[in-house]
Amino acid sequence: MYEYELRKYANDIFESENFKSTKAYIQHGNMSVREHSINVAKASLYIRDKLKIRCNTRDLVRGALLHDYFLYDWHKSDALNPHRLHGFFHPSRSLQNAQKEYNLTARQRDIIIKHMWPLTVIPPMCREAWIVTSADKFCSLMETLYIHRGRIHNGKKKKYAIANVSSHKIA
Repeated sequence: MYEYELRKYANDIFESENFKSTKAYIQHGNMSVREHSINVAKASLYIRDKLKIRCNTRDLVRGALLHDYFLYDWHKSDALNPHRLHGFFHPSRSLQNAQKEYNLTARQRDIIIKHMWPLTVIPPMCREAWIVTSADKFCSLMETLYIHRGRIHNGKKKKYAIANVSSHKIA
């Protein structure tokens, strides 16, 4: 479910080497950043549909996929950054990385930079950003509590589904 919209609006993102590289970084629990970003995009579309919210679907999908485009393993310190305050600083890093590769709209920038609200202090300014922020909180909670499991669990692939939002068919 939702694969058509994801491919329609973000095929270039899925084909990006940088986006593909996010498969190597763990986000929450045992969920990769790539899987988390896809889950957030699908959950955002689900929220849009369930609440019948009119919004720009292209911006919603692209912003959701790029909201955690920080391109590093935040669990490990490196020479440039100890990542101690990752929750506060990764939205700006994600925005910088996304702007290097894509022509972002104002809505997409708002989604990326404000998705960690209230840590970002200034709240989202558009519907799309509020939807992604909510979807991100939901997915993060499910992943952290291992209710929503990543594909790798104890060395084996697992399938999972939450409200038919997160079955993975996107390569």
